[in-house]
Formats: sequence, C-alpha cells, structure tokens
Amino acid sequence: MYKIITDSTTDLPAEYFREHNVGCIPISYILDGVTYGGEKELDWKEFYAMMRNEGKMPTTSQINPAEAKTFLEKCAEKDQEILYLAFSSGLSGTCGNIRMAAAEIMEEHPDVKIMVVDSLGASMGEGLFVHKAVKMRDAGKTMEETAEWLTAHVQNFVHVFTVDDLFHLYRGGRVSRTAAVLGTMISIKPKLHVDSEGHLILIGKVRGRKKSLSALVDYMEEKMGAWAEENREDYVFISHGDALEDAEYVRDLVREKFGIQHFIINHIGPTIGAHSGPGTIALFFMGESR
Repeated sequence: MYKIITDSTTDLPAEYFREHNVGCIPISYILDGVTYGGEKELDWKEFYAMMRNEGKMPTTSQINPAEAKTFLEKCAEKDQEILYLAFSSGLSGTCGNIRMAAAEIMEEHPDVKIMVVDSLGASMGEGLFVHKAVKMRDAGKTMEETAEWLTAHVQNFVHVFTVDDLFHLYRGGRVSRTAAVLGTMISIKPKLHVDSEGHLILIGKVRGRKKSLSALVDYMEEKMGAWAEENREDYVFISHGDALEDAEYVRDLVREKFGIQHFIINHIGPTIGAHSGPGTIALFFMGESR
C-alpha cells in the first residue's frame, strides 16, 4: 500500500495522522525571534494569545528543497510508493520544492515512485483533500487512481472563511490599511475563499460577526449543487483561530440547514494562523465549483 504524505498546513488533528497512517512534514514559523516547527512546537493556545494579547506578529517560511528531500528520503526507506498532497502552489513555493526533491529522489532511486498533487488548498480544505485520498486508498484504489481523481476534482474542494481582524489581511496585502481601519470601526467582516488557482481572494463583506458566520453557510448552499449528498454521507470540515464556540455555531447551522451529521472541527495551526489571525472561521466542503 502506498504512503500518503502532506504538510502541516492541512490543520488536521494530530490523531487523524496517527489513525490513518498519514505522514506530515512540518512547515516552520518564527514568533518573537524563536523558530518553531517539528520537534520544537508552541502550544496553539499560547500562539494565539501572543498574537491577540501581546500583538506578536509571526512570520512563516516554505519547505525548501533540501528539507523536502531529507524528509522524503526517510519515507522512501519504508515505502516505495508515495503520494504527496501539497499546500496550494498559489500560496507557497512548497509544492514546487517538493516536486524538485521528488524528481531527484526518483532519479537516484529508480525503484521509488513519488507522485505530487497540488491541492490548490489550505488549512482543512487541504485536509479534506487528504481525507478523500485516505478513503480511496483504504477502499483499494491505486496511487495512480487516487491522484487522477484528486486532480480531476480539485476545483470541487470549496473553501470559504471569515476573519475577525482585518489588520491581519492588511499585513498580507489582501486589503488596504484604510479598509482595515474603517472596516474595524464599523465591524465589517470579510468573506474570502481560495480560488481556482489556489489564491486567497476577497469575495464579499458582511457587517457583524454573526452575519459573517451565517454567510459562510449561505455560500455553502450556493455552491454544493449535486455534491449535497456526498457532503451528507461524508465529513464537512471546519477550522478556527481559537474560536471554538463560533466554529460550533457554524456546525450547528450546517447541521440544521442541510442535515449533515459528520464534522471534523480543529484549530487553525500557526502557519495559516499567522496570516489569518485569531477569530478566523473557515468552512470546507465539496461543491460544484469554488
């Protein structure tokens, strides 16, 4: 059986990786002058507290080719077939670096086969991508069959989210400083998604926190189409930036509106959280298009 590997930007719970035999390469970040990732981890609650209460602004980096090669070589010692599901190439150079490392390893070790699929996704949208691959692998699909299905359906993985603080989007160049200041003053909450090329895009604005959460569910209704039954039978994913109560509120809205019973809720990890900030709520599901 082939090995599925991804990166820490999936924001999946740690137990998910253990239970489903999925490998994960950590992406590092720097906070208050200290580099974290891998063996040195900062508790996610403390991470958000430092952002929210102390105004600390973390920075992130991508997995470089050398790191990728070292990690994949260790995996290839045990598994000759590896399916790597990567963080969106529209948001990071990680996917390209993984592909470079994979090509080098396969050239040096002809008995090893590594396929890299760009999820064009982030956070638990990338996590949902991994989840579909796990289901296919466990159902007996080959690595090639799984990669082909994921590639064919990558545009059906829908991401929609809202943030609580516009200034984190301003830092990332998503909104102007004026928009961030005025929006904060009148409680404007943005609605964003990850587009067909894997870029983070602003698609709307809502006034007030509760309305912004409801807008996520409205977007789901608009986008699901023929995938509604698929969502009911499988899991819908929700991630949050230290805002579990709001994530559960969105879950309850989805459950009430669509009859969906299966959810995985988890916090947004530091790599994504560094850019979205505390209070972010994101909803991920299968739909007709992004």
